[in-house]
This record gives sequence, C-alpha cells and structure tokens, in this order.
Amino acid sequence: MQRTRTVPAALALLAPLALLAAIAVAPAFAQGPPPSFPPQQLDQLVARIALYPDPLLAQVLAAATYPNDIPPAAQWADQHHYLTGQALADAIRGDQLPWDPSVQALLPFPSVLDIMASDMNWTSQLGNAFLAEQQYVMDAVQRQRAIAERYGYLRSNPQVVVSGGPYISIMPVNPGFIVVPYYNPAVVFYAPRPGFVVGGAIRFGFGVGIGGFFAPWGWGPGVRFDWGRHDVYIHDARWGRTWANRGGYVHPYEGYRRPVAGYARPAEAHEMHGRSEPERNAAREGRVVPHEEHRGEEHRGEEHRGDEKRR
Repeated sequence: MQRTRTVPAALALLAPLALLAAIAVAPAFAQGPPPSFPPQQLDQLVARIALYPDPLLAQVLAAATYPNDIPPAAQWADQHHYLTGQALADAIRGDQLPWDPSVQALLPFPSVLDIMASDMNWTSQLGNAFLAEQQYVMDAVQRQRAIAERYGYLRSNPQVVVSGGPYISIMPVNPGFIVVPYYNPAVVFYAPRPGFVVGGAIRFGFGVGIGGFFAPWGWGPGVRFDWGRHDVYIHDARWGRTWANRGGYVHPYEGYRRPVAGYARPAEAHEMHGRSEPERNAAREGRVVPHEEHRGEEHRGEEHRGDEKRR
C-alpha cells in the first residue's frame, strides 16, 4: 500500500550500524504526535529483518517497541548464552527479569538482541514505526520479500518454507527450531550482477531450538501474522500496542506471571560467561556456533546447531 507523503531525502537514511547502545535514543514514551515514515524509509528500516521467519519477525517487532529494555536484555542473554531449553527458561523465571515479555522472548537469541542493542537508533525507529504505523511496516516487509523472491534470493529450503500468493510468508520447516538468516540487504534486495550465485546470498546455518519451554513468552503456533488484515498475533492474542496506548497497554501472556511493582530481584544464581568472538562472528554470519569449553554437557546438542537440526 503506497502513500504520497514527501519528506526530505535525508530522513530516508538510516544511521550506520554502530556499537553504541543508547546514544540518541528517543524516550520510550515521548510526547507529541505519532511519527510518520515514508515508504522508502520503512523499506530501509525493515530490510535487515524482513527475511526472518514470521514467528521471529513478529517477536522482534514487538520487542522493538520497548527499546529501553533491549540493552540490558542483550547483556543478560550474552552472559547466559550457554543455557538452553528448560535450563534457560528456568533461569529467566528464576532471575525475575524486569523487561517486557516481548523482549524476554528474544533471550534465547543473543545474536538478534545484539543486532538490536548495537544500533539503538535503528531499533527505536523500528519500534516507533511499528507503534504508529503497524500496517505500513507490514507492507514494507512484503515489498522487501517480494523483491528478494523476484530476484531468486528468497526461496524454500530445508530450513524454511516460503509461500507465494498475495502475501509472502516465511515459516520454519520445524516449528521448534527457528533459524536466524544471515544476508546483506545491499545484495538481496537488488538485481544480481552477472555470474552471481543467488542461492548462497542468504545463509540459514544458525538456529535456536524453541520448544514448549518458551510458550509463556509467546513461542509456538500462536505467534503469527495475518498479513491480509495487517495484524500480528502473539500468544494467540492480537498485538494491540500502539503509539496512543503505549504507556498502559499490557499484552496477555498465558502462563507468564509479571513481577509486582517494587519487587526485589533475587541474587544472580548462574555463572555468567560472555560469548567469545568466534561465537559472535559465527552467529552474525549465519554459521554454526563453535564449541566452547565452558558449556556443560547437559546443554550440548540442544541449541544453535543448524547442521544437526537439518539432518
């Protein structure tokens, strides 16, 4: 759906990716009218996540509306990345984390939170756009997907099913294993140069096991898009947070108990181990995360091994 608003061309440019967590971030509940974004800026805002599988994309868009929660959540996810499955779910509950459940839903994906925390200007703009113009954000995702599909970059493979029709969906082959694709927006949304092999432009080698452990944070069949109606569902409930009600909206999460006001978080009960550079780079580049010495035997084999999950 196209609009005819015009804005200075400079507004269509995104800030480059930087390792600055909270510079120039708009307050979460800034006063004033809702922001307005032209289609070309929305295309740029969604470009780096438009090819994520639908369930992951829905969680990222919801989490982006709570930008102040992203940096501390990214740090927690990094320090606890060696926990997976039931152990990770227990740790999230046990630590009584203060962030919105939409942000906590991304704790199994430290690489995704790292992307969001490392460019908070982009994350805040994405969240504000989703709050103010959800339908246009979804339209932008569809435009980008259509381009990538038209040029042959986006197609079904052993990890995801790409549907055609009036709306393009990207669904994991295994609902319990969510891949995080790696791609360069400067490549996959443009016509391939002569001789370029389009089949390798999107990597699906990195993924995370999402079982019933994470149902309280909305994971499962209840996280989805209704593309035709421009609706997002998390935990089978329509996501209704908007620019107007963002100060008071509370999304229902069945099975999740929100901390009461004024509670005191318990002392940290887990060892904290930040990811190594090889681990970070592997996740960023869509490759299998290498083995690390501090990971206990009880956690090995459950997570982030895309090659094993594809067999």
